[in-house]
Amino acid sequence: MKAVFSLLTIISVAYLAMMLAVYFMQERMVFLAEMPGRALTASPQDLGLGFENATIPTTDGERIHGWYVPYQPRSESRGVLLFFHGNAGNISHRLDSIRAFNQMGLDVFIVDYRGYGESSGKPSEEGLYRDGEAAWNYLVETRGVAPERIVVFGRSLGAVVATHVASKGRPAGLIIESGFTSGVEMARRIYWFLPAALITRLKFPLAEFLQSVRCPVLVIHSRDDEIIPFGMGEAVFQAVPVADKTFLEIWGGHNTGFYLSEMKYVPAFRAFVQRVLP
Repeated sequence: MKAVFSLLTIISVAYLAMMLAVYFMQERMVFLAEMPGRALTASPQDLGLGFENATIPTTDGERIHGWYVPYQPRSESRGVLLFFHGNAGNISHRLDSIRAFNQMGLDVFIVDYRGYGESSGKPSEEGLYRDGEAAWNYLVETRGVAPERIVVFGRSLGAVVATHVASKGRPAGLIIESGFTSGVEMARRIYWFLPAALITRLKFPLAEFLQSVRCPVLVIHSRDDEIIPFGMGEAVFQAVPVADKTFLEIWGGHNTGFYLSEMKYVPAFRAFVQRVLP
């Protein structure tokens, strides 16, 4: 009995230690600003695209960096795509997507969250929402872009930021790619053996934010996504409250689906943009 009690004690202590590690290390596990690195390794100029650097103050004193890539000729621009990227890397790792969206007749405005790329500060859930709001305000207040000429787009973690912004700003449309319903649901999937609701501090309640969205919505998800399951993409779509919503199923992995599914992805993306930005 003593041996059994000792074994149970060891298991209990190990389980508690695992819970504490997950609880206190969530930011480090989620915000992968240092992978592959914070340095900008390229720019739109490398693709022959003109661009403007933007440094934007946030309401809590940080300064986030972004690129504004205008469509040429500017007089024929359909509108602006506000682009929020995923949890790893920085804006310089999204050049292929920037080019593809720009070729759809869109100005593209992409920003790095605090702690990413050349942006100041340290990433946090609340901080990312402030960064998203700052990017939106820069477009509307500084550049004078009408909200009805902006489509907000988010990929993976960026989908939560995009949905938060769309719930506040009333854009022309919202595009959610490889999104998840909430941080708690993702934790339940990854740490199924732990009490996810109890230890998850990063809530990222995308489905909750959706309830305040009133613009047309396009949800994109790959059936082959190995990180965020296809069923969660379907759940995001079901949570969209507006009637004007579209689901696009693609193929390929979480970080490769938009590229491998290009022949299906690009026409559907373009069609949605052309419809909401006539």
